[in-house]
Amino acid sequence: MTVVDRLLALGMVIPEPPSPKGAYFPSRRCGDQLWVSGATARREGAPALRGIVGADVDTEQAREQAELAALNLLGAIDAAVGLDAVTAVVQLRGYVRAVPDFDTHPAVIDGASRVLLEGFGEEVGAHARTAIGVASLPGGACVELDLVVSVAAGER
Repeated sequence: MTVVDRLLALGMVIPEPPSPKGAYFPSRRCGDQLWVSGATARREGAPALRGIVGADVDTEQAREQAELAALNLLGAIDAAVGLDAVTAVVQLRGYVRAVPDFDTHPAVIDGASRVLLEGFGEEVGAHARTAIGVASLPGGACVELDLVVSVAAGER
């Protein structure tokens, strides 16, 4: 099964990547690595959930936003090199806009990690990860992610 097939079987659809909102590119290939720019859960015409985790956004809502943001990252990878070119998910960084005493950032970012593991399987999808609390994020989003993957030589 392909990554797309596995995620579709779970009811997850990889969207077209949203257009950048600044002077940057959605991804940058360097050797066998593809560095994917930060993504929130926004879709074309639909902003990400705004708010602060622990105040007006609960952990489950934030986890769902992390899942959607991960799907956006996959859309950027697909547009750049194709998902089947990924040989390893290397590093996921997750940023959670939260109240100062919030301490379950990993539970939020687990939403994204599960998407990567379900989509790529454990052999390719196993990754290092950082979950960080921040005071603000673009567009008032409650979660933002970025990702580094290893890709097969010669792909797109």
